[in-house]
Amino acid sequence: MLSRISVALISLALVCSASAQKYTAPSNPMIGSQNTVTADPAQPRPNTKPCVVQLFSDYTFDGFSDHPFNYTASCPGPWAKVILHADFSVTAGRQYDRTANIWIGGVNVYFGTTAEPSATVSRNWTVENDLTDYAPLFAVGQTGNVRLDNLVNSTYTGILYGSAELDFYPVAKHQEAPETASQIYPLSAGPNGDTVALNTASDVLSTTLTLPTNIERAYLDVFAQSQSGDEFWYTCVPNDVAGELQSCGGGAFRESEVTIDGTPAGVAPVYPWIYTGGIDPILWRPIPDISTLNFTPYRVDLTPFAGVLSNGVPHTIGISVNGANYYFSTTATLLIYQDEKSSQTTGEVTKNTIGTANPKIAEKINTAPDGSITGTVSTTSSRRFIAEGYINTSHGRVNSSLAQNIDFSNVQSFNISGPTYVQDIKQRTTITSSTSSFGGRVQRAAVSQQYWPLNANISLNFGDNPIPQTTIISQGLHKSEAVAEAGQWPYWSQLDNTDNTADTLLIDPSTGSVTGFQGASSSQSYKFLDSAGDCYSRTIESANSTLTVVQDGHGCWF
Repeated sequence: MLSRISVALISLALVCSASAQKYTAPSNPMIGSQNTVTADPAQPRPNTKPCVVQLFSDYTFDGFSDHPFNYTASCPGPWAKVILHADFSVTAGRQYDRTANIWIGGVNVYFGTTAEPSATVSRNWTVENDLTDYAPLFAVGQTGNVRLDNLVNSTYTGILYGSAELDFYPVAKHQEAPETASQIYPLSAGPNGDTVALNTASDVLSTTLTLPTNIERAYLDVFAQSQSGDEFWYTCVPNDVAGELQSCGGGAFRESEVTIDGTPAGVAPVYPWIYTGGIDPILWRPIPDISTLNFTPYRVDLTPFAGVLSNGVPHTIGISVNGANYYFSTTATLLIYQDEKSSQTTGEVTKNTIGTANPKIAEKINTAPDGSITGTVSTTSSRRFIAEGYINTSHGRVNSSLAQNIDFSNVQSFNISGPTYVQDIKQRTTITSSTSSFGGRVQRAAVSQQYWPLNANISLNFGDNPIPQTTIISQGLHKSEAVAEAGQWPYWSQLDNTDNTADTLLIDPSTGSVTGFQGASSSQSYKFLDSAGDCYSRTIESANSTLTVVQDGHGCWF
């Protein structure tokens, strides 16, 4: 269903020139296959012939060490598009899901996790990222590094392999190169990259930079990946009831918060990614959860702070995770857009009501005389804030504004009665953003809405032999946005990505080992359409870890 944003602009946007590259399916997966498969499209690619730079080829990941490579700047610009293409595989056997990162010049260009194999099924998959905005990073040769730590021994036998390249698409005749960042700055563990572990809410990933004095716009791409005790943060409850509810502590609220010199400057909500070993590995065979193989960073608009960042003195950019409870693996990239016709821009922040989150918790737990426990734990957070500022540029004063509403709720219902244990989770995150920059030649406005629903029901009956653990999960990522610039028709797009999966594990009560499963089924539906005339739709379904349905084009009405 189209959002209000899309509907409001549809009468204008339908006349837009259909000049955008088209989304296409990456392949035609085979019915009956047990290999990893997603419904996600391949990155749209221009019609020009790409110049290809191989980053690394057939690297073996069977330990805990860096895997360096050299990036050579052998493809002259300007580029219409820069795409990272990476192929990974894991041999059949036993192996955990693993975290993978690719770094160039300390900048993260890929962050995701791997697919778990099974005893008889090896897996291979492809990830692609649009890195066009990061074009300055590729102008000169850089050292690169891959981190994909993987324990291989007599028990964990799956070996991971990977290759990656950058595809540089030249600008076609009579076309202009897209606008990209002027400078790129990493927020990482060091010159070779790597993430920083944020164990508590007071831990901060921070980098102090002396930036150019002619900044006009600024953005921060943030990754915050839940790890270890925080991996299943959306299932956690406050410490005071964690014991009786037999759940993890620390509560169920997590949010990345951005500061400039200690002052709140932005918010990056945390998406509840579930990795391919999460809760029940059978749930994610052969269809993984949304984006788990290839995380998407959350982009924070720091443009209202451009005047402060341009004043020629060092500034410290910081990221923390509200609610972190050991731990979040964190990195970010700062994108700076400069006013090339000015050596000095000036300005200031005129309004900032961002502050910090203050989630509210309500516990309604009832314990019966026989020891049975029922009740709910609800965690909510509602934020409304504005950041405004101005910047004096070579083309006049530009006033920038960011208004954002972020609503979060996590409601967990418990029924712990005799041999039965049931935990039911309903989590919702809604993000509404409005940004604008007006003044001089600049007239730009954008609105976006994101909705992240997660439903998870986990039930066990310890009185049965084997013990059945039934898990039902549905999750979504819905995003609509509209952009208008002076002299151009408004552009809107709508993305709907949903995942549904269910399985019953059978567990030996004496050993705790899994003896089998039953009723496994899953599906993913990915739909995208926009005002430029592009419509992509693919639905895939599986039963008992085997692909059963591939349906393309359903719901495309252009």
